[in-house]
Amino acid sequence: MRLGILGSGQGSNMVAIAEQCASGALPAVVSVVISDVENAGILSRARGMALPAVYIAPGPYRTKLDESAEQEYVRVLKEANVEWIVLAGFMRIIKSEFLEQFWGKVVNIHPSLLPSFPGLEAWRQALDYGVKFTGCTVHIVDHGIDTGPILGQEIVPVLDSDTPKTLHSRIQEAERRLYPAVLRELAMDQIGIQGRRSHRK
Repeated sequence: MRLGILGSGQGSNMVAIAEQCASGALPAVVSVVISDVENAGILSRARGMALPAVYIAPGPYRTKLDESAEQEYVRVLKEANVEWIVLAGFMRIIKSEFLEQFWGKVVNIHPSLLPSFPGLEAWRQALDYGVKFTGCTVHIVDHGIDTGPILGQEIVPVLDSDTPKTLHSRIQEAERRLYPAVLRELAMDQIGIQGRRSHRK
């Protein structure tokens, strides 16, 4: 399974996925890593692992790619023969034109147990709301914000002593376990999707 990983930050999930690929635990290969941030840690870490790493300028908008940038992302991903797009801390909304090129093949990880706490800083939302459990969710990306079919989740308890930073850190640890595990199931064709629901085959 050929993966294209998009990220805007330090790339800890990318590293976890690439390490699982290298060890053979995840039967996949990272074909290209792309970032909308020129000096993003994810690019330097990808290069350090001898993975193709590409910066593509996002254009003038703060939360989305402009049309020409989106076309360039699609071109680079298709040139790399990518089968699945893996969003790993990519801080831009993926628009319908992009999604239609890879419909049903774009996955994301979100730091809450969706459908609870979609959107930004979900760990802070969970802490402010007072829930006793949160976690992370791997899901298919659709036209909504964190609304696509759920592929896998891991629960993270909220401790009385938690701050936003400590809770986020533990959720990130769970993400690094869950994301490669779900991708492995996809690579081995062990997950089926019907409508909004997924099931293990």
